[in-house]
Amino acid sequence: MKGSKLLVTLALSAVLFTGCGIKDQNAIIKINDKAITQAQFDKQMDKAIVTSPLGAMGDLKSNKDGFLYLMTSQQVLNQMILTELMDQEATERGIKVSNKDVDEALKEIIDQMGGKERLLETLKANGVSVSDFKKDLKTQVKMKKLADSTGKTEVSDKDVEKFYKENPDKFKFPEQVRASHILIMANPYQIQMELTNNGKKKIEEKELKEQVEKKIAEKEALAQKLAKELKADSSKFAAYAKKYSDDEASAKQGGDLGFFAKEQMVPEFGNVAFSAKPNTVSDVVKTQFGYHIILVQDRKAAGTTSFEKAKSSIKDFLTREKQILALDELASAAKKKAKIEFSDERYNPEEISKKLNNQVNDITKGKAQKTKEKSKK
Repeated sequence: MKGSKLLVTLALSAVLFTGCGIKDQNAIIKINDKAITQAQFDKQMDKAIVTSPLGAMGDLKSNKDGFLYLMTSQQVLNQMILTELMDQEATERGIKVSNKDVDEALKEIIDQMGGKERLLETLKANGVSVSDFKKDLKTQVKMKKLADSTGKTEVSDKDVEKFYKENPDKFKFPEQVRASHILIMANPYQIQMELTNNGKKKIEEKELKEQVEKKIAEKEALAQKLAKELKADSSKFAAYAKKYSDDEASAKQGGDLGFFAKEQMVPEFGNVAFSAKPNTVSDVVKTQFGYHIILVQDRKAAGTTSFEKAKSSIKDFLTREKQILALDELASAAKKKAKIEFSDERYNPEEISKKLNNQVNDITKGKAQKTKEKSKK
């Protein structure tokens, strides 16, 4: 149950894979006579490797018996099987998703993110196309409709009030400030990559180091120059942010970062932002990202969100929880009654799980298995 619940949670997070009900002679899995093909699996594996932090740890596909490859393939296969099962369940229940449904869901996301541009920037940063995002969104809407069709997702006003009263700490918030910033990026590694990739000839290590230091010095000098000018006239801050800041998302907003808590920022940035006087331009602040110039505009004291302001988000949260539980139950039932065939046991998540357990036991010399058995007693 824990495994299926995790997968359903992923489904509700709009990270679902597209449907795979296509008959094909290259089928690697058949689910009630619907096929998942080798090509579909390969595509989703490539996507998972590119978007996962594990992908940065080396060429996962070079060793298909390696721990990282097996772990990633197990997740991908489980997600694809779950998606097909849920898609079949939705078809049986006559659930359909119209373009209007998708447009309404998209509008809600755009509103939550603060505009269409922010959404597009986020998609671009994560290497997700608008087309793929809309497909995933359509699947998410279908999953919500499927969950609601069970009649187990209603949340009453009493449920909302009870949650608010029983979880007071969840509605406390720390002191916050609203600030704008200008970032002059100065990451030595990034600069080094730009120099080596753009150069026509190979640069010797000593010369490369000198060029990187020179670039960083230039960026610091620019930051100091801008800070000096803005200290003299802070009214130019928004215009300068749009022109000079390397933080593209906030630059379009004149550098505005909105309200944030101290812990949300790296220490160097947070310390300055929370000690600065409102409407005063800071000295240049160096962080791992480069050089920042900060302008604090407003402050909010620590406090508690009122029930009136919190009740809408509480209802959304509780509804999602019930949807996840409903889908978890549907997935478990669908899997029990489904006929699932594997062309090769390499594509069977349960067999992959055995391989992973064996590798862990080999590494720990059997300690992991003993711990697992002990916890069952």
